Amino acid sequence: MTSFVATERISQTCPSGDGQRLRLFSGNSNPALASEISSYLGIPDGPRVSKRFADGELYIQIQESIRGCDVFLLQPTCAPVNDHLMELLIMVDACRRASARQITAVVPYYGYARADRKTAGRESITAKLVANLLVEAGVSRVLAMDLHSAQVQGYFDIPCDHIYGAPVLVDYLATRDLGEVVVVSPDVGGVARARAFAKRMDDAPLAIIDKRRSAHNVAQSLTVIGDVKGKTAILVDDMIDTGGTISQGARLLRERGAERVIACATHAVFSPPAIERLSEPGLFEEVLVTNSIPIAKELHFPQLQVLSVANMLGEAIWRIHAESSVSSMFR
Repeated sequence: MTSFVATERISQTCPSGDGQRLRLFSGNSNPALASEISSYLGIPDGPRVSKRFADGELYIQIQESIRGCDVFLLQPTCAPVNDHLMELLIMVDACRRASARQITAVVPYYGYARADRKTAGRESITAKLVANLLVEAGVSRVLAMDLHSAQVQGYFDIPCDHIYGAPVLVDYLATRDLGEVVVVSPDVGGVARARAFAKRMDDAPLAIIDKRRSAHNVAQSLTVIGDVKGKTAILVDDMIDTGGTISQGARLLRERGAERVIACATHAVFSPPAIERLSEPGLFEEVLVTNSIPIAKELHFPQLQVLSVANMLGEAIWRIHAESSVSSMFR
């Protein structure tokens, strides 16, 4: 998964002048990731003007012809989520009005994904609303990574390619001397994700933390289902937000005799007080995340390891453009 050679394929097979030209443009939410993807694909991050007016309104102009082109817009909708989402919508509209042949929204982190169902009366299913906004703005296809729940993929009335950060995390873990491993789901809802992760780790055994949530961003871990004593416990989740769920889970695993605890998550949201919880001495040996969301320097701590998903996203972009299989990347 980490040894792609996309530039050779592009130079050999990328057509020009036939309506299939590949163009990449990024928003302002994760410029470092955009630079890595651009380098992998061997194409520039396209020129555009992005600024704010005095009243806070956004202005975006694409500064090259994209008529008939296959345009990929990279923009994780991380915090500030509303600004980044609006920027993406304006970019889509600009490309649609510039006669792009196809517009793919590359959204490594899909904001509002947790609002995926009604849990009480008079609530919005915001994950579906955002999907509707993207479609109405003119998006032809979506490329997302580790959506919070499987049903979000079905909220789009257009093709949605869903890829996973697990291969990058597993590749890193393969370089470590972990001893006897058990993969742990921090709650019942994440069992499918943890099971798939365990399968990649040579069918490692699985354990589950029984958790009950009393309010939004408040969780109470109760018990561990499975044997973790004397093992390296790998806690797997799609994201770490305030760190409450995963730190409580780690503490419980330590109490049940886990020798080492490593946290793995694709999206490092890191809302306060996540850093204080994750950096607690003696709790985590490592916290592995990807660069789907930019992590400010002041949010780094000794146990943190940030792994790049740029090559994976770049390969997925190339395969979509070349009309080849994306799912085969994970077989």
